[in-house]
Amino acid sequence: MNRVELTYDELAITPSELYEQMGYGQSIPDEATLQEIDKVLQEVKSFLKPSFCYFVKYGALDLEQYTLTIEDTTLSVGKIIARQLRGAEAYAFFVCTAGMDFEDYQRELMRKGDMVRVFIADALGSVIAEKAADRMEESLQMNIDKLGWKHTNRFSPGYCSWHVSQQQLLFPLFGTSEPCGVHLSDSSLMTPIKSVSGVIGVGPNVRHLDYTCGLCDFDKCFKKRR
Repeated sequence: MNRVELTYDELAITPSELYEQMGYGQSIPDEATLQEIDKVLQEVKSFLKPSFCYFVKYGALDLEQYTLTIEDTTLSVGKIIARQLRGAEAYAFFVCTAGMDFEDYQRELMRKGDMVRVFIADALGSVIAEKAADRMEESLQMNIDKLGWKHTNRFSPGYCSWHVSQQQLLFPLFGTSEPCGVHLSDSSLMTPIKSVSGVIGVGPNVRHLDYTCGLCDFDKCFKKRR
């Protein structure tokens, strides 16, 4: 299994990505909010330890039952994801996280009742987890380049009809109870909360789409509203 710890700078987060996650769209927050954002960023940069881990295994995709079987584990990934994984030679399973230090930071802000910073940190944490996943994809591609392979988009339980409870089947595949230090509760909630997990198809005959909102059935996503 590949595991990499990142720095804040390696995430390459842009201001516009954070503003968008906060709900500003293409607009820029007012000066008072910008000052609070800067304070949060300076604090987070001093301790942040995001990380990702992934492994690649061969498996069997069933395009009639919409399942993906890895050894003795069968995942019901749903019609949308199954179709996007078709043509894959193997499958990369991943967990990416902002880390427990960031989780503790959010809890401390909540304890203090600093709701402005709570809001900023919540948005920032989501961006951190997604950017860690971006770095994971880059690492994956570097490892499969030698085979002449490409990779699909990443797909996570809880989206595109892949039920979040399937995390209970996905996590044991890593061979450790807490991959990348991420704990999974009985209700399939990840801790740290700002974490993502899922699967990516790899092989010479797969494709990566620049725009995937049309595939997703999550109607409340702010990106889809745009």
